[in-house]
Amino acid sequence: MKFHVGRDVFSEAVSFVVKLLPQRNPQPILAGVLIEAGENGLSLSAFDYEASARTTIEASVDEPGTILVHGRLLSEIASRLPNAPIQMELDDDGIALTCGSARFMLASMPVQEYPAIPEVSGDSGLVPAEDFATAIAQVAFAASRDDVTPVLTGVQLEVSGTQLSLVATDRYRVALRDIPWDGGSAAADEGMSALVPARTLTEVGKTFSHGGEISISFSGSGDREIIAFTSGNKTVTSLLIKGNFPPVRRLFPEQTEHHAVVNTADLAEAVRRVSLVLDRSAPLRFTFTPDSVSMDASGTEQARANESVDATLIGEDVTLGLNPQYLLEALGAVRSEFARITFTSSENQNKLSPVLVTPQTSVEKGGEDTFRYLLQPNLLLR
Repeated sequence: MKFHVGRDVFSEAVSFVVKLLPQRNPQPILAGVLIEAGENGLSLSAFDYEASARTTIEASVDEPGTILVHGRLLSEIASRLPNAPIQMELDDDGIALTCGSARFMLASMPVQEYPAIPEVSGDSGLVPAEDFATAIAQVAFAASRDDVTPVLTGVQLEVSGTQLSLVATDRYRVALRDIPWDGGSAAADEGMSALVPARTLTEVGKTFSHGGEISISFSGSGDREIIAFTSGNKTVTSLLIKGNFPPVRRLFPEQTEHHAVVNTADLAEAVRRVSLVLDRSAPLRFTFTPDSVSMDASGTEQARANESVDATLIGEDVTLGLNPQYLLEALGAVRSEFARITFTSSENQNKLSPVLVTPQTSVEKGGEDTFRYLLQPNLLLR
């Protein structure tokens, strides 16, 4: 095998396919990047049985063939090569990479031991790339990081008509975002869903965030259900998480009269300051009155802090405790000048009712209802 390729194109392609590989893989063969050279150029792939990445690029192929080379090492080398075309060829000593006056000899890994990259050919639809990337950023952080309950470490994707919903929860909060879905002739079909690992989906959002559309395909059955995301010459697949995602939609309230509206940036900055004196797991006390919201924190070593910011409250005064980091993540996700904090009610008088955080265009005007964030208050002990 022998080919010539542009340095920048090759470096970007290798960087893309190795992003989803774990830092430490128990099977050394899965640390490799598969490079296939043919009449249509180069195909680069990486796969660890959970997720895969594949891209195709133009190249001048002198001798077609397939090689497997250590991915992260190749990515580091490619990113530091001089500004000159790259030549790679397989010989008896291994894989020779030449760029300008730089020359590397890399070990060739056994191609025949590498697993087959999964192919997806099921139901598919299109979403705007920018909307999808934004939605992932607004939702994925609410997924659990505790592997004890795997279904909570993923983001649930649900198709309904012309809408795709992304939902995540870690039991203490729920984030939900709706974006347009174009299923073509299957636009009226419902019931398609996929529980995708939040880590994989986050990388998809970062990779495919710049313009255009993303094709999302559902495929497989049984223990090998997978989903594929394709944009341009790049494709990422992910094995789905098995299990039933909790029915969190029913937790969102229908009545939203009792609420406060506050400047998003002002509240976020105040929360960051006041929570400095708190223990990591301690809640921050919030008191909402008709014209302000005050925050009060009691920390260790007799440290205390309090601050208030302007707010508009509709309904009775409210005092409650909230996890400051969870609230900050919600305020970062609303992406609007103002945030509306709605105080919900529950039939169970012995249980604290969650608060609902949504975008607000101004004090008087509500924002888009495509993003909702539900946060469970903490019990205040004083």
